[in-house]
Amino acid sequence: MVWTGTWVSDRLGIELAGDDELRGLLGLALRRNPKRAHLLVSGVLGKHVPQLPSVVHGHGVTLGRRVRALLGPEEAAPAVVLGYAETATALGHAVADGLETAPYLHSTRRPVASVPSAGGFEESHSHATSHLLLPEDPAFFDRGGEADRGPLVLVDDEFSTGNTVLNTLRDLHARHPRDHYVIVALVDMRAAGDAGRLAAFAEETGARVDVVAHARGTVRLPEDVLARGLRLVEEQDGRTADPLVPCAPAVAPVRLELGWPAGLPDGGRHGFTPDHRARLREALPAMAARIVDGLGGPEQTGRVLVLGFEELMYAPLVLARALEEAGLDVRFSTTTRSPVLAVDDPGYAIRTRLAFPAHDDPADGPGERYAYNVAGGGFDTVLAVVDSAADTPALHAPGGLLAQLATAAPRVALAVVPAHTPVPRTPDRQEPPVLPAPLRGPDFSSYEPDDVGWLLQDLSAVRLEAPVEEREEAVQRGGAHYAESLPVEYQPTEEYQELYRDALAGSAARIARAVGTVTELVLAERSPRPVLVSLARAGTPVGVLMRRWARHRHGTELPHYAVSIVRGRGIDANALRWLAAHHDPADVVFVDGWTGKGAITRELADALAGFPGFDPEIAVLADPGSCVRTYGTREDFLIPSACLNSTVSGLISRTVLRDDLVGPHDYHGAKFYRELSGSDVSRDFVAAVEDRFDEVADAVDQQVKEAASADRAPTWEGWAAVERISEEQGIHDVNLVKPGVGETTRVLLRRVPWKILARRGAGADLAHIRLLAEQRGVPVEERDDLPYTCVGLIHPRYTRGATGADGKAVGSA
Repeated sequence: MVWTGTWVSDRLGIELAGDDELRGLLGLALRRNPKRAHLLVSGVLGKHVPQLPSVVHGHGVTLGRRVRALLGPEEAAPAVVLGYAETATALGHAVADGLETAPYLHSTRRPVASVPSAGGFEESHSHATSHLLLPEDPAFFDRGGEADRGPLVLVDDEFSTGNTVLNTLRDLHARHPRDHYVIVALVDMRAAGDAGRLAAFAEETGARVDVVAHARGTVRLPEDVLARGLRLVEEQDGRTADPLVPCAPAVAPVRLELGWPAGLPDGGRHGFTPDHRARLREALPAMAARIVDGLGGPEQTGRVLVLGFEELMYAPLVLARALEEAGLDVRFSTTTRSPVLAVDDPGYAIRTRLAFPAHDDPADGPGERYAYNVAGGGFDTVLAVVDSAADTPALHAPGGLLAQLATAAPRVALAVVPAHTPVPRTPDRQEPPVLPAPLRGPDFSSYEPDDVGWLLQDLSAVRLEAPVEEREEAVQRGGAHYAESLPVEYQPTEEYQELYRDALAGSAARIARAVGTVTELVLAERSPRPVLVSLARAGTPVGVLMRRWARHRHGTELPHYAVSIVRGRGIDANALRWLAAHHDPADVVFVDGWTGKGAITRELADALAGFPGFDPEIAVLADPGSCVRTYGTREDFLIPSACLNSTVSGLISRTVLRDDLVGPHDYHGAKFYRELSGSDVSRDFVAAVEDRFDEVADAVDQQVKEAASADRAPTWEGWAAVERISEEQGIHDVNLVKPGVGETTRVLLRRVPWKILARRGAGADLAHIRLLAEQRGVPVEERDDLPYTCVGLIHPRYTRGATGADGKAVGSA
């Protein structure tokens, strides 16, 4: 028999290496996806290839029994199982069946207003990336109690790079830390480096991480496989027509009543308990009998395909298995969101494709959906099983799923499972007062009203400024927090302003390229409809530019807000509450200008631990500290918005948090410096960069393609470099070392600098640094071994303690 990966392997040089059974489990196809060229097509998963339901369910149950043997009875008892939408929802459920006592939950892309999110994560290579965790039981992940949580078993169809699993582990370990994780997959296809990252997570957290798989191997990919794969898809599209009928007539399928038990969940979207499992097993024989009778008896059914629906895989699977046990010739597969090329060749895994519009009113908007290897499968009857949320006019319309199935089989039947929607819980405490709407220009800030909404309160009438030295000495003497006052705004000289203008002219294209890259990565990997939330104020010009890029390149108007985060005190909780009330937290992407050593990156992760649903990973324009995964560049170069203060940031001050000004139900505060409007360049900065968007579009596309296949995991190299410099300079306090051009500029504008370390030959990127240092009498030391373009060192005499982790003074020099 010809291996179903031969066609792709011969043309692209993709190879599977590993266990002997790999080729029996996997074939190959080509994705219609700019992030990854190939698709590993499982023959036993029941997604793309129709298969005996006993084979599909049996593989999951076998894996579950192996996990049970690994854990032992005592540790298996409090275990919980989590599967991944959409491909592994049934596989994960079958693993839970094999464990017998474990409750099951799968991630979902269908938000439910009545169910608060218990977490979320991204599947970066997927066509649809965002996952929500929406258990009906808020204590689902705390089974056994917070002090003694049992193992978490994560189930996916394939374990390729491990990125999705690592994203999940990081998110859930921050919320519900535990001692043991078990990763389960049909195939473990990780390379050695990917395996090392999982081991690093285990070492970092002290948790045990085991991997259980049916087979192991690797995929060997040529370096140019993505570009060649995309070209091959284009060539095939030009040669062959898709085997679909976009204008098929409407049909009236046989509608079957299942007698689904009242109150029984349709799957694991909101949790499925052992009690639910027992009820379903008891009800299955009767439901199978109703199906057979509705189809006219065994002699009338012929060869049957039970076709599930996207995430709804388990209910159709166990119904199909009950039909198989009743003696029918039955196969099982499901529809999918994933666009894949179909090639009618025995050496290719996806022979035919039916395409149809989405029919469940998806949260991310309308789109095309697919059923593979149905046409040409020799089926006499196709039984489509959907949930009630998907039983819509679009399902029955001309060109819809049922009409397309009518072109592939003589008879089409439909069974509808009631969609389980948890009942909203009554709040057990009084909600705080309604928060005010965001402030907008021109009343607050010089930006256009749509560019940014400030989730802040206006403290413009309050006197908060003090000279830098006086302010920091006062902080030391009284133990006050740095966020309780503001430094006097730096007024640039004409010479300095000329340097700023030159810097902007010289770097606008480079900034535009970084803006485009980080925005495209956010759209592709974080959310197709992100809510940009910049960290005021350095992140705000970047958020404005990202919003402008999305509008310019895609015609998409992204919401953008600015919020306050204060080192040692966390993020503004009321701003988060407003965001959660008006947007899905899973869509929120926090934005900052750059990373130094990663202090704010860590602060945000800590601050969000108590706010389920928000992703703590920041998207930044520049990541010289290697602290994040979503960035425009990792170069340490001059970002002109770092050269100035409020006059390049909408005339808004740094944020303020002081008890006599900010109450428990208030936003953090800030000032609007209207009096500086004559010096304001905020809009000019945005316009200068936006003017270069068309010029850099091709370069952005190339960078995004390269980033999609690159290992962008944070290495925290910046933190290590800062520790080394701190010791070399005899400071012995990393909080006094500010790496990178942006942070060094801040030291010179708002702190008491001691000296500047500059990379020899850095050139124009440091012209403004040298001028500021000269004006303040600060020495600049040239270095050949500097990992950053420059590093600013704060003078210990004034700021030891004042720049500590909690922002307070603990002593004097």
